[in-house]
Amino acid sequence: MTFILTKAGKKLFEKHLEQYAPQDPLYEFYTDEKGKQKRRKRSLPPGLSPRDAKILSSVKRRAHYLDKGFHFCGLRFGWTFLIGLIPVIGDIVNAMLNHYLVIRKAKQADVPDWLVSRMVLNNLLSAAVGFVPLVGDVIAAVFRANSRNAGLLEEMLRLRGQEYIRQQEGGAQLSARDVDEVKPGSGF
Repeated sequence: MTFILTKAGKKLFEKHLEQYAPQDPLYEFYTDEKGKQKRRKRSLPPGLSPRDAKILSSVKRRAHYLDKGFHFCGLRFGWTFLIGLIPVIGDIVNAMLNHYLVIRKAKQADVPDWLVSRMVLNNLLSAAVGFVPLVGDVIAAVFRANSRNAGLLEEMLRLRGQEYIRQQEGGAQLSARDVDEVKPGSGF
């Protein structure tokens, strides 16, 4: 029975939901030689300091388990959905977990304030929608604020790593404002 539900769910929702869902922060999917879909851990961007690499790995792992740690009938969900099913208290606990496990850790990477604000906005939106019983929890699970925040952090650290490599090679220098934002080589 589960097999039939999985197939039906995948066919019905897969092509529409995939275009709006953020990518899994921890794993990427690829097709092997036999045409079978497999997954592997995403590699870290080059040029990161050991501190930034450790922070990014931690945030990606936490976001994965909070947003996409389980699958049932072809649907992926995480701890935030399960905890959010508890009325009011679950939504408050989710907001605190999201902030403590993802945003607080991302702040340690010395990211710009506008990026932290964007991450907080994602979590506030997820928490606000989560207060609507059941339907809000489903919407919050599909929105996947933690995966979005991990993606934002990864993109920022990717830029930081690229600029650090460019500086080491003697390439074009950034403006003073851009250096303050990107902070190439931060954490070395």
